[in-house]
Amino acid sequence: MRTYLFDFDGTLVDSMPVFVTTMLKILDDTHTPYGEDLVKTITPLGLLGTAEYYVTIGVPLTKEEIIEKMKETMLDAYFYHIEAKPYVIDVLRALKERGNRLNILTASPHVTLDACLKRLGIFDWFDHVWSCDDFGTTKSDPDIYRAAAEKMGVPVERVLFLDDNLNADMTAKSAGMTVCGVYDPSSAEYAEQMKEQNDFYISDFSQLPAVEW
Repeated sequence: MRTYLFDFDGTLVDSMPVFVTTMLKILDDTHTPYGEDLVKTITPLGLLGTAEYYVTIGVPLTKEEIIEKMKETMLDAYFYHIEAKPYVIDVLRALKERGNRLNILTASPHVTLDACLKRLGIFDWFDHVWSCDDFGTTKSDPDIYRAAAEKMGVPVERVLFLDDNLNADMTAKSAGMTVCGVYDPSSAEYAEQMKEQNDFYISDFSQLPAVEW
């Protein structure tokens, strides 16, 4: 039996275009300048962490107002349209049938996360479905990975963490997890770094069954 800890956006589901469009729209609408690495920076932060970051770079709204704008834009997509990435459902089903433990740790809030998983028919396949909100911190904090391992009841090094975000991968690795990078178009420019710095890298989920650790 193996223990998997999956990211959600860009790893299990093809939601990064919605995420990126939503986050950039708020900056564009408020005429707030931002750098090229913005998406890489905010992806592990969750809505609250991103809202806090936006305030620091000059968005003229409160954290609460920013979060509400994010949710308003994303709800419809997560509730009705976002689909699983190729091979994800078949591979997760096979892993579950073999007795492996499946878990999720994501920056997305439960209001979008849970609804999307239930619509796809896979919510009940996971032992734990965690938002960063459940830990009161972000995926840029190594302690969140140690806390997740403790809650799963396994040593941190016995967990395979999968994420399409380089920052999250590096942080999980620094916390002691075994890490598998996942390709997504939104992070394609970091693919070579992910291959070099992670324990494994997959271009899509059809390659996951061959990953042994």
